Amino acid sequence: MSTNKKRVVWIRAISLLAMAFGLLTIKEGGAVLFYDGPARAAAGHYVPFVLWFNFLAGFAYVIAGAGLWMHRHWAVGLAVAIAVATALTFAAFGAHVYFGGGWEQRTLIAMSLRTLVWAGIAIGAWRLLILRTPEGNAP
Repeated sequence: MSTNKKRVVWIRAISLLAMAFGLLTIKEGGAVLFYDGPARAAAGHYVPFVLWFNFLAGFAYVIAGAGLWMHRHWAVGLAVAIAVATALTFAAFGAHVYFGGGWEQRTLIAMSLRTLVWAGIAIGAWRLLILRTPEGNAP
């Protein structure tokens, strides 16, 4: 397989991961935010600003994934912005916990995962679409 074909396969994989992650985030976050049922009960002491951030970010995940699928350079910037915003929200969550706010361990795990996944997507997208593409030419 040629280098260009490998790059396309990796971009497609990253974009599918981003879109799947986004759709799952929207579904799960929406269930807790908008339906008084098992999902809300299972959420326990969720942190509202983290939940709202993640729910809204889910839409950005899908948009970034679609942009990456189409090899759009703006999608790399969006992926970087998502990674940075997620890290900042994670830091705010840390402050919330430090000052005695209620929380669930699964929020800590989920925010760790989100931060790592989006840092990986942003780095991968940067390497695959920006560093490997001649200026001004789409792959």
